[in-house]
Amino acid sequence: MQENSPLIGNDAVVFGILMTILALVFATSSSNSPFWKRFYRIVPSILLCYFIPAVLNSFGIISGETSKLYNVASRFLLPASLVLLTISIDFKGILKLGPKALIMFLSGSLGIILGGPLALMVVSFISPGILGGVGPDEIWRGLATIAGSWIGGGANQTAMLEVFGASPALFSQMIAVDVLVANLWMAVLLYWAAKPGKIDKLFKADSSAIFELQEKVEKYRESIIKVPTLGDTMKIFGIGFALTGLSHWIADMVAPYIQNNYPQLSQYSLDSTFFWIVVVATTGGLLLSFTKARELEGAGASRLGSVLLYVLVATIGMQMDLMAVLDNPIFFLIGIFWMIFHIMIMLLIAYLIKAPFFFVAVGSQANVGGAASAPIVASAFNPSLAPVGVLMAVLGYAVGTYGAYLCGLLLQIVHNM
Repeated sequence: MQENSPLIGNDAVVFGILMTILALVFATSSSNSPFWKRFYRIVPSILLCYFIPAVLNSFGIISGETSKLYNVASRFLLPASLVLLTISIDFKGILKLGPKALIMFLSGSLGIILGGPLALMVVSFISPGILGGVGPDEIWRGLATIAGSWIGGGANQTAMLEVFGASPALFSQMIAVDVLVANLWMAVLLYWAAKPGKIDKLFKADSSAIFELQEKVEKYRESIIKVPTLGDTMKIFGIGFALTGLSHWIADMVAPYIQNNYPQLSQYSLDSTFFWIVVVATTGGLLLSFTKARELEGAGASRLGSVLLYVLVATIGMQMDLMAVLDNPIFFLIGIFWMIFHIMIMLLIAYLIKAPFFFVAVGSQANVGGAASAPIVASAFNPSLAPVGVLMAVLGYAVGTYGAYLCGLLLQIVHNM
């Protein structure tokens, strides 16, 4: 973690830098220059939107730790983006994607549950001293909080901290492992999202249902597309942010009510305000897709939703500190092995059931990244697929506490062997 103040601490200036990065990336990626065409054939544009802010954060130019931009983007822009991305979705088409999407999501959860204990076992052979520590400083307690984050999200991570009682010092180190390893894996997914055909061919996967959904949404967009007026754009943003406000209003009532009256439901993350914000915004967008509001897609609803999503991408990128690995490299080694086991289990199951790489990527990110980043990975394949990522991420809240608790018990067994 960064200890010194960043070179640029004013969020208005940082936001200007992030928007300039996004503008430059998209200007060069749409350029006809042979150099840029060759460059973006190798490096996906979305990866740069994510990685350049990470580099600036790592070198102390800006700070994701002290900035409030991520909170603004995840709480205000993400819900609006989810509304605008789902407003034109073909819900029946999503259902036709079949059971493989759910199987790959659950495979991702299984990969996290088994991957943590396996990683701890492997690294304990390399460095037996890792199993030291007494009481709250026992490493398995901290690793259990990562399991909570990588299956359900922040609320589940906090739940695992309460259940297993990791010390504050250990927990802060685990947060660094969580953020860095998860973000590095997201970068890999964004890279391969631009070229899924190679993996699909290897797996002999049938991607026809995914392509049918893409084509159906794209044909619908072409049939209603028009030059948007100022009124159209205002309507789009009005609907997006009105539902964002509604989602916050409902979340602020429902989450505390559940917390106070039905505390047992916290195991499903139903006492998390962010859970309700995501659910209400997504549900609102899906309901609007059955009304005339769907025609706003012709004026660019999903395009404007993507703009908001890319701002979120940049703010997620600035959370990653590449230098943090130097603080306690052995912890990061566990995190890397853990992610490798998660990936291996997912790829093995995908190969056995011939699942498209899209389901692997989104199923993994729905676990590891949750609602903030699963739609980003899904939209890297095609913007029309973003709602699939949202719906899969919501499942993570439901299974997160159970899966992380089981993982914590297995970590404890390995630690005590």
